[in-house]
Amino acid sequence: MLTILFDGIAYGMLLFILAVGLSVTMGLMNFINLAHGAFAMVGGYLTVILMQRHGVPFLLCLPLAFLGSALLGALLERTLYRPMYSKPHLNQVLFSIGLTFMAVAVMDYFFTSSQQIVQLPEWLKGRTELGSGTAWELGMGHYRLFIVAVCLALTIALQTILSRTRFGSRLRASVDDQRVAAGLGINVNAVFLLTFAAGSGLAGLGGALGAEILILDPSFPLRYMVYFLIVVAVGGTSSITGPLLAALLLGIADVAGKYYIPRFGAFIVYFLMIVILIWRPQGLFVRKGGKA
Repeated sequence: MLTILFDGIAYGMLLFILAVGLSVTMGLMNFINLAHGAFAMVGGYLTVILMQRHGVPFLLCLPLAFLGSALLGALLERTLYRPMYSKPHLNQVLFSIGLTFMAVAVMDYFFTSSQQIVQLPEWLKGRTELGSGTAWELGMGHYRLFIVAVCLALTIALQTILSRTRFGSRLRASVDDQRVAAGLGINVNAVFLLTFAAGSGLAGLGGALGAEILILDPSFPLRYMVYFLIVVAVGGTSSITGPLLAALLLGIADVAGKYYIPRFGAFIVYFLMIVILIWRPQGLFVRKGGKA
């Protein structure tokens, strides 16, 4: 039981890393980017290429995946996304879904539809067993422990940046009223560019971390798009804490459901989502006076 709980927490932490960038762009930039999973896929494929073809160490691939996805996000923000900020949400949804299918087609053309495999370092392949008995035995994979540690560090860093730095205050001001923020001397376009690039980079980092656990193939953005949206919808978009808690609930429910009742694993996840959204339609954490 404890092992299932731990695996669910680790899986939830991974989903949080993958989805937190979408939470930032939707909650702070008010832009619906359903192509978010494509940036995660780019980070995963970049990690595979660097490790398999160029022998780059895994730990070095993680920041490179972040930077590569962030640079791609910055380029697309300047050329394609920026004109869509003022468009209706339906236009944004159709636009980003179109980009997703284009990304799937490109990856399928260059890398075929086969699943990509990542070889982890030996020190991340081990497993630690604690306790005894079926109910109280805790098996912790070293790689999942690593994911938990990375997620905790990212959560603290993101919360600090958004709530206690000048950039965070400028971002919130730009979202609340772009004209007033520009009148105060804030470069709104630069703030949005950095925010979108950071969100894309976090998705790429999540894709790199999840390449060994999740199924990395060209259909990756479509397969996990619903999971990203569930994390954002259930957790809310006004804080980092909400998506983190939602990702943990989703991860634990998914792992436990697939273990105890495999045929109804997905049903449990969606049932939990419906119950929470009926209880709190705006998500688990909503800032007073904030946007829904």
